Formats: sequence, structure tokens, C-alpha cells
Amino acid sequence: MKIAFFSWESLYSEKIGGLASASTHLAETLAREHEVHFFTRGEGDETINGVHYHYVRPRGDNIVAYCGDMSEQAVRLFHEYDQRPFDILHFHDWHFVQALHHLKDRNTVLTYHSTEYGRNGNKFGDWWEFGEISGKEWYGGLIARRCTAVSRTLKEEVQRLYNVPEWKIDVVQNGIVPEQFYAPVDPAEVKRQYGVHPEAPLVFFGGRMTFQKGPDILLAAIPDILKHRWDAHFIFAGEGDMREALQEKARRLPAAFLGFVPDTAFVNLLNSSDIVAIPSRNEPFGLILTEAWSAERCVVASDVGGLGENIDHFVNGIKVQHDPSSLAEGVNAIIDDRLGMRSLGMAGKKKVLREFLWNRISNRMIDVYGGALG
Repeated sequence: MKIAFFSWESLYSEKIGGLASASTHLAETLAREHEVHFFTRGEGDETINGVHYHYVRPRGDNIVAYCGDMSEQAVRLFHEYDQRPFDILHFHDWHFVQALHHLKDRNTVLTYHSTEYGRNGNKFGDWWEFGEISGKEWYGGLIARRCTAVSRTLKEEVQRLYNVPEWKIDVVQNGIVPEQFYAPVDPAEVKRQYGVHPEAPLVFFGGRMTFQKGPDILLAAIPDILKHRWDAHFIFAGEGDMREALQEKARRLPAAFLGFVPDTAFVNLLNSSDIVAIPSRNEPFGLILTEAWSAERCVVASDVGGLGENIDHFVNGIKVQHDPSSLAEGVNAIIDDRLGMRSLGMAGKKKVLREFLWNRISNRMIDVYGGALG
């Protein structure tokens, strides 16, 4: 097949969150057997790992206008490569819905990686952009031939919010390349680099510093964790609108806020941590979960969305409520048990190898494409 991807981020140009990894790796896996073109932001054209990237440089006074201009540019570019027509047009999230509108008579698939409602912490926003983005998510689900969601919870959320019928939407989870997140590091040496004693337990948060991801929940849980384990340390890696305020609150705590860290530093920290905390209020899938499992790390995570669906409690992780006391209780239940933490991490790695490799995920997506082709 000849397949067109539309995603506003990729691993090789503009990278913001998990969408870059998910869309890029799916495209690369499909490109082993199909011709894949990837329309996104950037400069020029290039081919990487068999995927043909076509870049646009949009402008706009706000995110809605910006994505509208991005769609218009991408549609013009798309037609340049459509002389042998594309069989499938696959759109990722709401950013290219205007392009989907122009191309709605083609064989189209829309993947929901999240919703604006979920990104706002399962709340309805009263600002202009919230309504505009939510409207585009609804319209995309209306006009696409088929839809997918990255978890059962997100599928149910999309059906509830946007009335997407059951027959039209399938669950296709995200995959992972586990070897990219495992590194045979010396945890003691990495801990020393960040001012942590080699024998002290390290709790790691890796993700955006936003309300949805719950870094404030982990920060508020630290005093109760320290009552149980006085020498515990906490490292937060990531940028976001909450970072400055949280860093100010943490001045008297054994917590470091690193901001953005390069991929190598992130992987080293991940593999040196004793516990990976994922205190999200909403998590459609949660790539950090499969990243932590790939590194054979123990996970303590909120029982929400894809996290709740994929973690087997006290088998390959610990599920807690998204509040400080529950998170502290979950961390304290395992932080003294090195063998227990190791066992949970290894069980998570086995689940990754069994369920989340990209070959398996791409085969599931091919089935969805078949439905779009009729």
C-alpha cells in the first residue's frame, strides 16, 4: 500500500511529547512492507529508515490558526505526491483535521492519542481554544472512515464525548522499541552525578510538568515517603507550565528539577532509578510505562487510562489513586524491597516483549486500514 501519515511532530524534526515516538515508529514499521510518506513540520524533504518525510513551516497567531495553516500547506504538498494515489491517509490527533476535511472522500483513518478534555484533567475548559480544539476532535471523528484510540479508556471517552459509533473505532495501543530504553549503566555512578548517595533509593518522574501528568501529586507525597524512608531522593525530568512553581516549593526537599534532558541522560536516569513514579490524572496510554518496563524498572502509577489497563497490580507494577497519600503508600509498600522492585520491573519487561513490540501493533493497524478500504 501507499500510506500518508499526517502528524504535527516526529522524532526527526519537531518533537514535543509521546506522539512523536508513536507516529514515527509506526511509520517506520509499516515502511518495511509499504510505501509511507510522512507530512509534518520541518524544512525540506528527506527519507529516514524507509519513510519519506515532507515538511511544512506553518504560521499562526494561536494554536488553532497555526494548525489550520499547517493543514493547508500539507494538503498542497500531499497532492504533489498523489500522482499514484495514496491508498490510506492516516491522521494523528486533531492538528490536521482541516486537512482531513479537504481529503474526506479518501480512505481516511484518525487516531486519537488523547482528547483536549483529558489533557485538561478530565475537565471542560471555558477558554476559546478548548472549544475550538474539542470541536475539531468531534468533526474528525465524524468524517474519518475509521478511528482508533490508544486504550479502551480513551475509546470510551471519545465515544462519550463525540458520539463516535462502536463499529467505527478500534483500540490499537502504542508500541515500544525496548532496546532504546535499556542501558547497562552503573546506577551508583549515575546517582553520584546528581548528588544522590549510591545506596539511597531514587524515585524518578519523567514527563511534562503539567496538571495532566501530576508532578504536583508526587511532590506533595514526598514528606510521607521521607517519614518512611528518610534517605529517598527524587528527580523530575521534563519541562512544562508547572515546573517553576514546583521547583520553588521543593527547595527544602531532596528533589531536583532538571528540565529537559537529552535522550542519553534520560535513559541513564531511567535505568538508575529504583522506582519510576507516574502520578498522572489522565493518561490515554502512557508511553513512560513501557519505557520504564523496557528498562526493567519498578513502576508506581495512577490507576487511570492505559496505565490502569496495562498494569497488573503487584505483578508488574503498583497501582494507586492519583492523590499524594495513595501515591506515598504505594511507594512505601515497595521501596525497602530491592528484590521485589526487581521482580516487578522484570515482569514489566516480559509484558513489553509479549504485547508491545511494533510488529504486533502495525499488524493490528493494517487490519484497521482494511476496514477503511472497505
